[in-house]
Amino acid sequence: MSWLIGIDVGGTFTDFYALKAKTGEVRLFKRPSTPANPAEAIILGLTDMLEEFGIDPKDVDRVGHGTTVATNALIQRRGGKVALITTEGFRDLLEIGRQTRPHMYSLQEDHPDPLVPRERRIERAERCGPGGKVLKAPDAKDIEAAVKAALDTGAESIAVCFLFAYLNGSHEAAVGEAVRQASDIQVSLSSEVQPEFREYERFSTTVLNAYLQPVMGRYLTYLENEMAKLVSDAPVGIYQSSGGVMSIDTARRYPVRTALSGPAAGAVGAIYSAALSKRPDVITLDMGGTSADVALIRNYDAGISMDRDVAGFPVRQPMVDINTVGAGGGSIAWFERDGLLKVGPASAGADPGPACYGRGGTEPTVTDANLLLGRLSPGGLVGGRMSLDPELSRKALAPAAERLGYSPEETALGILGIVTANMVRAIRTVSVERGHDPRDYVLMPFGGAGALHAGDVARSLGIKEILVPYAPGILCAQGLIVSDLKEDFVHSERLLLGEAALKPLAGIFETLSARAAEWFKSEEMTGAARRIEVLLDMRYVGQNFELAVSLPAADGTDAVPAPDLETLRQAFFEAHDRQYGYHSEEDPVELVNVRMIAVGRLGRGKMVPKAPDAGAPDPIDTRPVWFEKDGPADTPVFDRAT
Repeated sequence: MSWLIGIDVGGTFTDFYALKAKTGEVRLFKRPSTPANPAEAIILGLTDMLEEFGIDPKDVDRVGHGTTVATNALIQRRGGKVALITTEGFRDLLEIGRQTRPHMYSLQEDHPDPLVPRERRIERAERCGPGGKVLKAPDAKDIEAAVKAALDTGAESIAVCFLFAYLNGSHEAAVGEAVRQASDIQVSLSSEVQPEFREYERFSTTVLNAYLQPVMGRYLTYLENEMAKLVSDAPVGIYQSSGGVMSIDTARRYPVRTALSGPAAGAVGAIYSAALSKRPDVITLDMGGTSADVALIRNYDAGISMDRDVAGFPVRQPMVDINTVGAGGGSIAWFERDGLLKVGPASAGADPGPACYGRGGTEPTVTDANLLLGRLSPGGLVGGRMSLDPELSRKALAPAAERLGYSPEETALGILGIVTANMVRAIRTVSVERGHDPRDYVLMPFGGAGALHAGDVARSLGIKEILVPYAPGILCAQGLIVSDLKEDFVHSERLLLGEAALKPLAGIFETLSARAAEWFKSEEMTGAARRIEVLLDMRYVGQNFELAVSLPAADGTDAVPAPDLETLRQAFFEAHDRQYGYHSEEDPVELVNVRMIAVGRLGRGKMVPKAPDAGAPDPIDTRPVWFEKDGPADTPVFDRAT
């Protein structure tokens, strides 16, 4: 066995990256996605790729998969029917939320409706105190009645969210066991999904997990069965939003962890490519068919964000810090009521796709604009296997051009200008608005359309260098096989930094280390393959939100001792300086959460692209390309491999 395969499912294309670990040989493959059943494109594409490149299925060592199923289910509201069992008096917490407006400047915009309507929220008399002490335990009859009421709603899954369950999950565990005894539907316990304080975010994340369980369960079961027929000896890892791989069984239990699966893989692949080119500070531009994802990588680290909104719902899970905007090759150009031209976020997707695909699409898209301007080859995509028709693009752009009073080419330039502005705004969000000057970074474009727009984006931001990785259209799939197994463990407890905190802190580290050791054993990770990273959520007493403070990682071990107080204080001061530009040594500091990230290092081989021949390459073609509205320029076209 020697082949490692990464499979990334996008809104328009499904990408395959195969690496022969021993020799560094690389094989690339692409095929249109199948939105109705994303797994269909995976099986068909993998079958075709193995046949085309003569790869024996028995020689496939490992498969990594980045999925958009969870994200799409949230965006399209196509998850399962969920019932919620919660503490008496807290059934309306999902609607009360934080009482903040969803948009600072729009008084009409409202939060999305809760995924669990009020009639499917069931209260039970139970209570733990803020220290985790049981104040009122639910009796067996109460639990049985709650489970029956939830099942009677016709729910496909059940979320259980009790107050202070992050400190004492015994009541939730009892309800979870009762659900499993009474039915075979899935259950999500907040003490397992998100065992941290802040009840609204914990409730929301747990409900999202339950909402996704039926959809992801069906998808993963189908995928697992079909992959077993095709590559029976290769374990399949599902990519999670935090930048690591998990097993299919774990993904079934915690599908909310896949909310940003594909974009996270792209960021990890970008870090790998940046390291090969010795560029530690990079801004990524991952532009696919439906959206563009941007991330700021500083010293080969993209950072982790804990609080995100996915499709309007708050999610508190570790996720690679990525900003997404609806700007992709399939983004549709349309007119707002004020008569102004807009681009995106609606997309033509894979079916029917842009007009030039010839599959029935009639609306003008970014891909149509690029083709009409000569920036895309009429020879087609995917090595010519997918033809493109410039006349269909011209026909799609004609109504917009007529309405604006411009030629189709000038209209196409306008569409590209708008989509560039959208991406520049997204990059400013992760750079300028956080105190980083984009001119100090290298722009790394990838995805199917990233490199097409990189020049315009870089000029708008004053970026001087663009680094296009090897096989940019497949980089997310590459990220899937250069990633490691990962599992996050967290303990939530407020501790004021002082001598009194030393004993409970040592106990927390001992407990989390034991859980990490158990996970390493279950994944058969031994010796140097083990790595433990520690993140602490800390703040000054009285602050509303915490800073993530990292400690040095420990390699080759499954036990990490608690640091001393001075180490903790200095690490927090440094993080506060980076974030806010100052710190105070006199003000009291408290610790809120301890996170231990267990990493199981996987063999990844090393990519060895074929070196081009010495000397300047010869162009393989010359064609007219529009860069300015004055007219096209005769432009040489080169083969990237040369």
